[in-house]
Amino acid sequence: MSRTLPLRPRHASILSATLAVLLVAQLGLPAAAAPAAPAGHPANHGLSDQGQLLDRIVAVVNDGVVLQSDLDLTMRQVTAQLRAQNVALPSESVLRSQVLDQLVIEEIQSQRADRAGIKVSDEQVNEALESIAKQQNISFEDLPARMAQDGIDYAYYREQLRREIAREILRSQDVLQKIVITPRELDQYIASQQDTVSALYEYDASNIMIPITQDAPPDQIARASKLAHDIDERARHGEDFAKLAVTYSQAENALQGGELGWRRGAELPTFLADVIARLQPGEISDVIQTSTGFHIVRLNARRAAGAAQIVQQVHLRHILMKTSQLEDDATVQQQLERMRAQILAGKEDFAVLARTSSQDPGSAVNGGDLGWSELSAFDPTFAAAANQLKVGEISQPFHTQFGWHIVQMLGRRDFDNSKDAARERAFEALRDARADEATEQWLQQLRDSAYIKLQP
Repeated sequence: MSRTLPLRPRHASILSATLAVLLVAQLGLPAAAAPAAPAGHPANHGLSDQGQLLDRIVAVVNDGVVLQSDLDLTMRQVTAQLRAQNVALPSESVLRSQVLDQLVIEEIQSQRADRAGIKVSDEQVNEALESIAKQQNISFEDLPARMAQDGIDYAYYREQLRREIAREILRSQDVLQKIVITPRELDQYIASQQDTVSALYEYDASNIMIPITQDAPPDQIARASKLAHDIDERARHGEDFAKLAVTYSQAENALQGGELGWRRGAELPTFLADVIARLQPGEISDVIQTSTGFHIVRLNARRAAGAAQIVQQVHLRHILMKTSQLEDDATVQQQLERMRAQILAGKEDFAVLARTSSQDPGSAVNGGDLGWSELSAFDPTFAAAANQLKVGEISQPFHTQFGWHIVQMLGRRDFDNSKDAARERAFEALRDARADEATEQWLQQLRDSAYIKLQP
């Protein structure tokens, strides 16, 4: 069975921006902070009663465009988010330039995702929206009305979220899946981290990046170096670090004030881990030069790394069947109902039927066995259905985005995942440490290879 992984918050910019806007509304700030439907959106018909133009092109990106309405909407989102974080805002022109740059690179990524044939299903969008609803302590069904109250056009937002998920899938394909970590590398990494100071703590840090291209001439490198050292000096003399990040940084997290979020020492980019480990909360590093540019980092806070906890696991097996041109939903559901009845009557064996009938290639060969795992590792609909079962019980047929299932609960247990979790965390940390720098290089390459023309 295919499994889903949650979006990593620091890479889900649209989702996090909207959460911030909803938070602004909850705190009772002016309604103007919440984004309404953009001027060029069909809800506004494109023209006013006087025939005035309500939208225009602000950037041409390859064969696509960025519209003024998208720029205005994102400006409102980012402004609300930064205010919610108590970040001092730069001038409107500086913020506009940074936001436009973000929209340009997002447009480039969306175009590349389209060319790669990446499609995001309604189920994937709904899963992300369910997460938003849960964060706001409301039901998924009530989310459209809640967004409307806060001036957010639900249909437009769904489409923007769909594009954001497609960009995340693209990044996974172009960056994450190309990062190879061998078992030997993982073992060496775990051994090296055991005795480091950074392994004992989690760090809340922020960074500023001034980029340089791989083939940058010496004068361009010198200008970037001077700018980075000037920013570093200003930060050390008390200027707001988050405002400096919003104003100057070209990193992916610039419009979040440069925040990296809480990370274990091993999860930090490799070139930052040792530097941050030597800083005290509130301290700012010297300028760090890497192949992607010049970096400045501020340690905001530090805390002891928590120990692994006992987790609840389930042992499941399932049979998956999919619809086709010859078999519709009702037909497939009836087939699974007959299988379930035969198993319960002792006429058929679950594992045998799974091997011969299940359309999940990953588990069919094992009699449908999914092994021991946490429920959170599975598709939410699948997990919810499985969680209702007692040990030995077989579910009624139910539908997920993957098809129709029957699932049997084979067991439940409390599991000390300390060793497995430590190895999994180490793998993710090593991958993420490499991915941060690889992502910046990838984004720079996308930008350099694109045709971009900003409109005055």
